[in-house]
Amino acid sequence: MLEIKDINTYYGNSQALFDMNMSVDKGTVTTLIGRNGMGKTTTVNSIMGITPLRTGVITFLGHEIQSLPSYKIAQKGIGLVPEGRQIFPNLTVRENLIATAANFSQSSKTWTLDSVLEFFPSLNSKMDNMGNQLSGGEQQMLAIGRALMLNPQLLILDEATEGLAPLIREQIWLRLSELKETGLTILLIDKNLDALTQIADRHCIIEKGQGVWQGDSQQLIASPELRTRYLGV
Repeated sequence: MLEIKDINTYYGNSQALFDMNMSVDKGTVTTLIGRNGMGKTTTVNSIMGITPLRTGVITFLGHEIQSLPSYKIAQKGIGLVPEGRQIFPNLTVRENLIATAANFSQSSKTWTLDSVLEFFPSLNSKMDNMGNQLSGGEQQMLAIGRALMLNPQLLILDEATEGLAPLIREQIWLRLSELKETGLTILLIDKNLDALTQIADRHCIIEKGQGVWQGDSQQLIASPELRTRYLGV
């Protein structure tokens, strides 16, 4: 579904990604993992056109998207839950959700306001609250719900459970497992390796702006040397 081939991304004159390669197959959960500052968010921003790449190719559903503006990439069917949630603080929960409502992929089974609230019932009582009046966990639920309202074919979550209380993290992992069961393709960034190996089909490790390893959960679990080298603090 998504293929990143030899992309190089810069911030000014400072290079952040070096011939980065990875792929995401349809209907799978794929993780992008690595230590802080290794290029995970830059990879996501490059996919979404937020940080344009200088060279390389990104294809989504067989079409090149690297030269498109961000809103066109979203319209192709990629929903983003960004790091730090970035919900609209001065809009209500209802307004945050309906602001992105669309069905560009023409899916017959769509996410609606009602289905998102059924998926995240704790948002029901907050519909008239402003985004900045929500807890961190509620904001993350809202950010995921907002991305689902786009009815994406690929959902990207950058730091899915960062800074959340343990109980809220468990709820988020449960919901992501339920999304996987629907067949939604997911690209996931998080630091909770135990949870990632339970939910994900494949993993891509990034080190200093380069993809250095790809494999499945069994391979990752069976290689403590790999985890120590690339993921240990």
